[in-house]
Parts: sequence; C-alpha cells; structure tokens
Amino acid sequence: MDSSKKEYAYKLLYSENKEDTINEIKEISDIELLHIIAANYNWDNGFEIPYSIVSNEKCDLGTALMIFYDADGYRVLENRDELKNPNLKQWANFISEIEEKILNNKFQSSAIKFIPPLTKIQVFKLKKNNPNIDKVFLEESGSEIIEIPSI
Repeated sequence: MDSSKKEYAYKLLYSENKEDTINEIKEISDIELLHIIAANYNWDNGFEIPYSIVSNEKCDLGTALMIFYDADGYRVLENRDELKNPNLKQWANFISEIEEKILNNKFQSSAIKFIPPLTKIQVFKLKKNNPNIDKVFLEESGSEIIEIPSI
C-alpha cells in the first residue's frame, strides 16, 4: 500500500466529523482501501463507519466477512437468540443486515482473501447446531492477500 492511501485511511479513521467520513467512504472505489479502513476501525466508535463500508457498492465479500466477524457475528451463528437481546438492538440490526447481504450475494467482488477466525471445533459445533449454515461463513474465500498496515 502506498503512503498516500495509508494517509487517507488515517485521515478517515481519525476524523472528528463522522458525517464527512461516511460521505467520503461512500465514494471510495478502491476495494483494498475499504478493506484497510475496516481492518483498522475502532469498534468503540459505533457501527456507522463499518455500515458505510458494507453499503459501498465496491465493498468486497472478504471485507464484509471480516466486518461480520469483527463485530462478533460468530455469536449469531452460534445462537440466533442473541439477536433478540433488547440491550443489543443496534448491534443486532447491524449484524442481521450484513448477514443478509452476505447470504444474498450482494457483494460484486470476492477477490480479497478471508479466512474465518474459527477453530475446527467451532466449525464442527456450528455445523452440528445448524446443518444448513452457509459455507461462506465457514470456509476461506477470495485469493488476494491484503497486507493490513497498522494505522
């Protein structure tokens, strides 16, 4: 990644104006840049930025899966009742929407490599509890390895 991309990602991630950041992310056409922003996102800052990334038409499936797992989507795969927790409504809406987009193939590309952060035991348990679980959540996808700089 060239230094100008890294500087731009830094500017977006540390901007005081969330609205401007969201508007700029909507215009990004570089799948690598979207992935790097997502990988360096501070989840204490809410769901708006990751939501704008997965809503960008250029967002790659690998990026969406990374966001899904980074936002603790595993909990939903493990137990759908987690979505009913009234204290986690915003999270539940966020995870549900990403999951739906992934399952409905709403991402134009699947170039970026993503390996689900699951142990063999976790995969076994997920398959046992839900034999119809979509393999996209369990198997490696994409082939392009993106080096994630620390920003």
